[in-house]
Amino acid sequence: MHLAQAFMASKTLLSAVELGLFTALAAGPLDGEALRRLLGLHERGARDFFDALVALGMLARDEDGRYANTAEAALYLDRGKAGYIGGLLEMLNGRLYGYWGSLGEALRTGLPQNEAKSGIDLFAALYADPARLAGFARAMTGVTLPIALALAEKFPWERYKSVVDIGTAQGCLPVHVAAAHPHLAGGGFDLPPMRGEFEAYVGAHGLAGRLKFHPGDFLCDPLPAADILVMGHILHDWDLPTKQALIAKAFAALPRGGALLVYDMMIDDARRENAAGLLMSLNMLIETAGGFDYTGADCLAWLRAAGFAETRVERLGGPHSLAIGIKPS
Repeated sequence: MHLAQAFMASKTLLSAVELGLFTALAAGPLDGEALRRLLGLHERGARDFFDALVALGMLARDEDGRYANTAEAALYLDRGKAGYIGGLLEMLNGRLYGYWGSLGEALRTGLPQNEAKSGIDLFAALYADPARLAGFARAMTGVTLPIALALAEKFPWERYKSVVDIGTAQGCLPVHVAAAHPHLAGGGFDLPPMRGEFEAYVGAHGLAGRLKFHPGDFLCDPLPAADILVMGHILHDWDLPTKQALIAKAFAALPRGGALLVYDMMIDDARRENAAGLLMSLNMLIETAGGFDYTGADCLAWLRAAGFAETRVERLGGPHSLAIGIKPS
């Protein structure tokens, strides 16, 4: 029953982000009536809404009935904080929550259940609308930030001089890797409309002199040259031939001794434990024509088939794993 009713807790959190509740509490605790008025909520459901967030561990409430952000909510859900991941939650709320209601149809038909049902190409629609593009870029930064921070610590960046992130969005990964390793230069590769989002984010972090935007379409164009290429949350969008073609493109672009880093919510090899990876693969069923998530063993086989010599998989924390392929010297 807890699993069956999980959507209720999910929608409660997503609605709190939508309403800006955690940002509203950033300045300090508020009693229920003040918070209700600030958010413009009806009195009937407000108290239960706030107390549900307390019970879910997202808000604290003191003896005087004043609500405050928990430490985690203050760090990740306040729009004014650098660690804000709400962009991703906004996308989950605005798009995916509704589309997942058609999972049964997706399982019966094998067809996407998003904008594609109306004949609209998802990425074309996103990149054509500046407001939606900005929201998508923020969402990608939200999901990438903890991975970027972990990757900046785990990988031996001191052996390399340059890195380019493929499908970079705002450039979260190269920004935080470059910030941690001042010797690195490089940038991000994405479709031309993303340039403004990338340059604004990079500039805000003072890295415009080291990180550049490379415009292009990775399905059609050659990839930029760099010592390291990164593909994060890219391969799972595509069918197997496209996955293999993208890995082959990376191999061709890398110098001898260069590295391809691939991260995704890789499914555990036994396909029994990483529920997040398996659910993400179902999300690819809903969102794409042929995409699917994969195991670490799958990815290593594709890397070796493309010509990479040294290959390995490492955990990045949470449901994410990193596959590494080194081009022969």
